[in-house]
Amino acid sequence: MEGYSVGEAAAVLGVSPDTVRRWVDGGQLAAARTPGGRRRIDGVDLARFAQSLYPGPDPHHARRESARNRFPGIVTNIVKDTVMAQVELQSGPFRIVALVSRAAVDDMGLRTGVMVDAVVKATNVLIESPGR
Repeated sequence: MEGYSVGEAAAVLGVSPDTVRRWVDGGQLAAARTPGGRRRIDGVDLARFAQSLYPGPDPHHARRESARNRFPGIVTNIVKDTVMAQVELQSGPFRIVALVSRAAVDDMGLRTGVMVDAVVKATNVLIESPGR
């Protein structure tokens, strides 16, 4: 399983790594152990869990952010047509939707469960894939 570390999952969910460990230990979030004993969380499972935590936006939280932000998140859904794609991601309590070219989605290898950063400035949202 590729998956994500507890720390990476915590960044996406907007909580501490200890909170993620408690969710795993409590059975709310599935994780597997690596041969070295580290916990890894499947990307698709993390995407579903992220969506379940925050059913709606928190308008009070959004007002505290500046106009230029990077939001680490996990892709929760992609809808493609012949030219464009709608990419949805969950970043803590925020659901972010970006319209990007289908070619960009394909080039970045985006799919449900992949961790990305949403870069927000004014009316533009850029999606970056770490390490690409």
